Amino acid sequence: MDPGAPPRVILHLDMDAFYAAVEVREDPSLSGRPVIVGHRGPRGVVSTCSYEARRSGVRSAMPSVVAERLCPDAVWLPGRAALYARVSREIRRILDGVSPAVEPLSIDEAFVDLTGIARSLEEGARIAAEIRARIRSEQRLTASAGIAPNKFLAKIASDLEKPDGLVLLAAEDVPARLWPLPLLRLWGVGPATAARLARGGLARIGDLLRVPEEALASLVGLGTALHLRALARGEDDRPVVSHREAKSVSEERTYAEDLEDPDEIDREMLGRADAVARELRREGLVARTVHLKVRTGDFTTWTRAATLPEPTDLAETVVRAAREMFRERIRLAGKGVRLLGVGASGLEPASSAPASLFRDPAEERLRTATRAADEARDSFGEESVVRARLLRRRPKTE
Repeated sequence: MDPGAPPRVILHLDMDAFYAAVEVREDPSLSGRPVIVGHRGPRGVVSTCSYEARRSGVRSAMPSVVAERLCPDAVWLPGRAALYARVSREIRRILDGVSPAVEPLSIDEAFVDLTGIARSLEEGARIAAEIRARIRSEQRLTASAGIAPNKFLAKIASDLEKPDGLVLLAAEDVPARLWPLPLLRLWGVGPATAARLARGGLARIGDLLRVPEEALASLVGLGTALHLRALARGEDDRPVVSHREAKSVSEERTYAEDLEDPDEIDREMLGRADAVARELRREGLVARTVHLKVRTGDFTTWTRAATLPEPTDLAETVVRAAREMFRERIRLAGKGVRLLGVGASGLEPASSAPASLFRDPAEERLRTATRAADEARDSFGEESVVRARLLRRRPKTE
């Protein structure tokens, strides 16, 4: 590291029980109650849950039948992906206003490189506190943050005092705060690796540094041993990667009960195409290829793709291609649809797409109506404008 370079200051921001917290914000009567976002039933899985539900042992990715047994009084909500995405974008705007180097990890967490913006970790912590205050004020949500000299320690720090915590984890704090943690907290250590390490008498992160390197390598291999020992020392030189070019946009649903009604399948296809096209317009992109994914109840899966004559960001064009593939290239043979997905690839900026010399009046009217609908959704929420065809009862999803 250049001795004249400013000290690295990395922030990891993690929203607290994000989906559940947004639902509580939208319906304050849920405050203090165990809330589970997911779908009940034998096929259901917990997406996330409030801290009240977590105290009963409920966790993300847990089968719903287990969650129901652990927390029978929970309020179950199906989730609203469009709403969560909209809130996530508002939070991202706050982060983008602080640093040009923001690396989203998921819809509810991101790294922010504050190097050169903050002259010290302490100043980074003050900036993190300001970000958290803005999120609380503007979005009525809480976030936990970690400030550290690298990504690994920042992510560890953000989890130390959740929810609504702010932790500064400097290099000199590693022995006291990192070493007592279980090995599963290390990147690269899953249950299988943890079991192998346990057979060698290793249970805590600090244990990795008290045994000879050769002994550790005999358990997990030399490369993994070197990687884990570096993390245990608090070392991580990975940069914050801010620009990740989108290669595709897709949305799919898995249904609690297989879809058999052709009209219902078609409505679901339109719903997925509508969401994909909306995301394309939101990101200022158009797509040249449409993808269709269909899985039946016996887990037979088809994936099909079709290239469009011209790139598009309109749901009508996307669903037209999806319907044609479904009609001509999928053979259900009497089986129901368990999963249905629509996607788009071959993305390029909408501004770079060649304009047709002869505008189709019908398409121009459609584009005008689409712009008006987008403006209404941006102002009043995704549910403010819904296609009439999608207003009928929606099938249960997992």
